[in-house]
Amino acid sequence: MILKQDFIIEGKHQKPILIDATYLQNKINLPIIIFCHGYKGFKDWGAWNLMANAFAKAGFCFIKFNFSHNGGTMEQPIDFPDLEAFGNNNYTKELDDLESVINWVSKNDTLKNISNFTNINLIGHSRAGGIVSIKAEENPRIKKIISLAGVSSFGKRISTTGDLEQWKKDGVKYVLNGRTKQQMPHYYQFYEDFIKNEERLSIKRAVTHLTIPYLIIHGNHDTSVLIEEAKNLHKWNSNSQLKLINGANHVFGAKHPWNKDSLPEHLNQVVTLAIDFLK
Repeated sequence: MILKQDFIIEGKHQKPILIDATYLQNKINLPIIIFCHGYKGFKDWGAWNLMANAFAKAGFCFIKFNFSHNGGTMEQPIDFPDLEAFGNNNYTKELDDLESVINWVSKNDTLKNISNFTNINLIGHSRAGGIVSIKAEENPRIKKIISLAGVSSFGKRISTTGDLEQWKKDGVKYVLNGRTKQQMPHYYQFYEDFIKNEERLSIKRAVTHLTIPYLIIHGNHDTSVLIEEAKNLHKWNSNSQLKLINGANHVFGAKHPWNKDSLPEHLNQVVTLAIDFLK
């Protein structure tokens, strides 16, 4: 039987982090996967829960969480009731959140009895593909990493997104969420934090220095993060593996809400490739 447990931990930035762990009952020594959602995402988006079940059935303890400033709350973890938090998010906060989750995983009494703390692996979707790449390069506890429709540069996204002078003058700019129709704020601190930490936040630098097994999965019909970004990641690390899924979009056929009881075909292919790589 598959078990799913919820946890709340304190992050480093005055906001809690909501976590869930999915695994098979009565199993021990399970390798750990920590999954990180992408931009305008959350841990229960679309088919992510079905994906967690699939990894659990394959013998993993699958952990996913909401970044502390993703715009969700403890009471409403789906969608974005806390736009003020969303506007105050940045890449270094997400790296800190992931570090907090890794530390928590390594000490949690519930997971201690079932998991193998020496086998921690990261999967990051979209923007979080960059987050997990940087974290894996700087944290020696990570054994393997998967970039799922992952970005290859944070800098290009910031420097080409609108008018920097106007952003600085206004202190905030807004991005429309096409699904929820919310105008989602980005405060200028986001850009300032990136410039301050630009070397650390170089995905190219991190990927070039990765010495652990590295899998890059990308759909060739992805219009949100183009396939060239996956090819860049692969080029920068000669030991990486690049797997392209024919016909797959940025979310591998899923959407939110996902009301079916099975994974979309392309996301099922993702899970199969990931399990083969991790095992």
